[in-house]
Amino acid sequence: MYRISLFVAAACFVQAAAARDLGDEKRGAEIFARKCASCHQIGAGAVNRVGPLLNGIFDRKAGQVEGFRYSKDMLRQGADGLVWNFENLDVYLENPKALISRTRMNFRGLKDPRDRADVIAYLRRFSANPQDIPEAAPTAFPQEVELDPEILAIEGDPEYGEYLASECLTCHQRSGDDEGIPAITGWPAEDFVIAMHAYKEKKRPHPVMQMMAGRLSNEEIAALAAYFETLEE
Repeated sequence: MYRISLFVAAACFVQAAAARDLGDEKRGAEIFARKCASCHQIGAGAVNRVGPLLNGIFDRKAGQVEGFRYSKDMLRQGADGLVWNFENLDVYLENPKALISRTRMNFRGLKDPRDRADVIAYLRRFSANPQDIPEAAPTAFPQEVELDPEILAIEGDPEYGEYLASECLTCHQRSGDDEGIPAITGWPAEDFVIAMHAYKEKKRPHPVMQMMAGRLSNEEIAALAAYFETLEE
């Protein structure tokens, strides 16, 4: 009876592990495009944006992507040995702040276990050999708004942006902390500009942000982007 129990337990463990690994990669790509791609890139030519690139994430210590400015808590967790395996990614994707309380990742999480498994299956595609990402892999997803290159080329004045930012900082914290309002400290300027124009064109559904963005000129948006990009925690 004892041996049978051990056999059943082992079989259940193997079955659970197999089920854990059977995420739908194709469906995960679709979820990633909707939920993750506004901040993260993955695949050939991926670069850091609001969030770090995600190539090679499996079995990598937290906070290790070169050139990305992580929160202090993320760096501390990596130094303490946190590795991105299936279990930790599953917890983090369900609720990032449950694993790293002061992470700069402002994401409400994927509550459906199937959604998380599918996204993880998609991420794994780019982790087996991150130096040899297939050329057919996506590098980025369509922008929320198609902006005239001249708008993106505007060089913002950080000092003017600091002057304009007082209204922004009534909600967003200069420190980069997140108290229910997404942090915008350290955002790449281009991402900031695209996000503000998405509100301005009502592609992002937040009435207060739509109103505020609608009052800003292209030059003012560029100035704010330049200021928040260089703002340190």
